[in-house]
Amino acid sequence: MATLTLPSPDGGCYERTLRPATAWAKPSTPLSARHAYAAAHVIPLTTADNTPGAPAALDWNATLAYRHELWSYGLGVADAMDTAQRGMGLDWAATQELIRRSAQEAADVVGSGAPALAGKTVRDLLACGAGTDQLDPAAVPEGEAGLAVVLDAYREQLAVVSGSGAKVILMASRALARVARGPEDYLRVYSTLLREATEPVILHWLGTMFDPALAGYWGSEDVSEATETFLGLIRSHPGKVDGVKVSLLDASHEVSLRAALPTGVRLYTGDDFNYPELIDGDGAHHSDALLGIFAAIYPAASAALQAYDAGSPAEARALLDSTRELGRHIFSAPTFYYKTGIAFLSWLNGKQPGFQMVGGLHSGRSVLHLVRTLELADEAGLLLDPELAAERMSGFLRVNGVVL
Repeated sequence: MATLTLPSPDGGCYERTLRPATAWAKPSTPLSARHAYAAAHVIPLTTADNTPGAPAALDWNATLAYRHELWSYGLGVADAMDTAQRGMGLDWAATQELIRRSAQEAADVVGSGAPALAGKTVRDLLACGAGTDQLDPAAVPEGEAGLAVVLDAYREQLAVVSGSGAKVILMASRALARVARGPEDYLRVYSTLLREATEPVILHWLGTMFDPALAGYWGSEDVSEATETFLGLIRSHPGKVDGVKVSLLDASHEVSLRAALPTGVRLYTGDDFNYPELIDGDGAHHSDALLGIFAAIYPAASAALQAYDAGSPAEARALLDSTRELGRHIFSAPTFYYKTGIAFLSWLNGKQPGFQMVGGLHSGRSVLHLVRTLELADEAGLLLDPELAAERMSGFLRVNGVVL
C-alpha cells in the first residue's frame, strides 16, 4: 500500500493511503455502441526551452507511446487539437510533424491486425485538427482580403491532415472570429471548405471558456442564433459532415442540437462536465465522444464503452459517473488550463519522464489544485501504479517547497 503525506487547504496536512491499482480490462473486440476519440496531449522534451513563445520540441517517443496507450483501450485519438495545446504552445511546424507521425503510427496499428481494432481504418483511429493558427489574427486584414487569407490558411492545414489519411476536424479559427462581419462570412468560408473536402469532416464549435478569442462564433453572441447558422451550414452540405464536436459545457443545448442534426451526422460531445448523461443518452439519442477528459480517464472510459457493447448500460453509466468529479475538477475555471491536469496525471502514471508542458503551461495550476487531482484520480481508480504516483507526488511537493 502506498501512503503519502499531503497538504490540506486549511494549511495543515494529512496522510493518505492510495487504493490498490484497478485491473482495467482492455477490449478484445472493437468498441461499437459509441464512437469515441480521446483528445491527446503532447509531451515535450524535459530539457527543451519549454517557455512561453518558444518553439515546441516534443519527446516523440513518449508522445506517440501515449497514443498507442489510448488505441490499446479501443479508443480513437483526436490529435492536434486544443488538448495538444493548439494556440497555446504547439506551433504549426510541430503540429504538422505531429499529424504526420501520429498518422503513420495509426496506419501501423491498423496493419497490425489487433483484434480490438479489427476492421478499423486510420480515420477511425485518428482525427486531427485543421485550423488557421499559422496566422497571427491581429495581422489578418479586414474585409474580403482577410477572409481570403483565412480560407487559404485552412486549405494549407486541410491538405496536411487529409494527406496523412486522418479524419479532418475543422477547428474554430481565431482569425475568422476577428475578421468575420456576420453569419454570412462564416457560411462563406465553411461552405467553401466543405465543398472542397474529399471526405466527411467533423465541425468543431469551441466555447469561450476554452478560448475567449472565439466570442461570437458563427456570427452571433446569442447561442440560439449561432446554432441556427451552424445547423443551416450542415443541412446545406449533405454527406460532407461526419459529425459535430461541441464544447459549450451546456448539456441542454447539446441535447436539443443533437436531436436537430440530420440523420447520419453524429454529435461528438465535448462537454467535459456532463459527458456521463450525454453519452448515456435520453432513450431517443445519445452523444458520441471527442473529449479531452478521455485522455485522463481512458481506462474507465474504455470500460464504460465495453459495458455499453455488452448490453449493460447501468454499469456503463456508473463507470462514467465515477469519473465525473475528476473531470469537473480538471476542467474547472479557468477551463483552458485543463491540459495541465491531464499532463500531471500522465506524469503521475509514468507516461512521461517529467511534469513539463510546451509553452510553460505546467505552471497553469496551483499545488493544491494538483493535490486534489491526485485525490480524485485515486478515488476513481485511475492511478495505474500507486507506488509510483506516491513517489512522484511526494517529490513534486518537496520541489515546490511544501514542508510537511
